[in-house]
Amino acid sequence: MGQCASRQDAAAVGGDGRKGCLAVAREQRSRFYIFRRCVAMLICWHKYKKI
Repeated sequence: MGQCASRQDAAAVGGDGRKGCLAVAREQRSRFYIFRRCVAMLICWHKYKKI
């Protein structure tokens, strides 16, 4: 999805691909952060559940 666009953008600019790799790494780190937050909320939802 976003990985292909990042690589194409780096290739279109004529760079060495480093910016593309950094963009992909940043995107993956963001996705992993969101995933961790969602898992934490799912695990701890019972603490905040209103009865």
